Amino acid sequence: MSYLRYVKVIGTMHVSPKSRDDVISTILNERPHAVAVELDRARFLAMEYGKEMSFEEALRLGRRGVINYALAKVEEKLGEEFGMKPGEEMKAAISAAQALGVPLYLIDEDINLILLKIAAAPVREKLLMALEALAVFLPLKPGEEMPDPMSEYRTMMLQFKRRYPYLYHVLVEERNEVMARNLIQIVRGLKQRGIKRPKVIAVVGLGHKPGIERILDRIRE
Repeated sequence: MSYLRYVKVIGTMHVSPKSRDDVISTILNERPHAVAVELDRARFLAMEYGKEMSFEEALRLGRRGVINYALAKVEEKLGEEFGMKPGEEMKAAISAAQALGVPLYLIDEDINLILLKIAAAPVREKLLMALEALAVFLPLKPGEEMPDPMSEYRTMMLQFKRRYPYLYHVLVEERNEVMARNLIQIVRGLKQRGIKRPKVIAVVGLGHKPGIERILDRIRE
């Protein structure tokens, strides 16, 4: 049997209010033995204490800090467009796990390692990403509407993979492997505690859902 029978993966858009509502209702209705979120310890603590990095702090951290700051600002701008701050669906998952009194697991790769990999990206990919990131801050033209990311994510992911093959590999494929391995360890740990049929809900970005599910389905007990 594959590990997918134990894990329900919820794919979310980090700036979508609907994602937040879906996370809350699914966790409360399913009542899992554990909840896992696409966070590492550093991002979890930053979210819990509401700490935002200033540009001066980013400069002191060097290239990795500047990259982290730029990505955070892009997500913040998108959150304004869609009516929700980045990470609200993760906060909702954390709150729902606390309400049920079940363990919460942080399954994503360490942010410092991720930033190192981003910094090592080919120059062409970094320049293209910088230009596209700047476009996020341009106002919409009259009559132009922001596309619905929930309905267009497949196209968006294919475009990202084509434009940024290196970044796609390190930001999507490698993290899928990390998160899937961590989910397998969670299931095994629950079984060692005597839970014969563990139920785990994993809250991850929509682009990670298919890859994580394929890995979980491929690996057998």
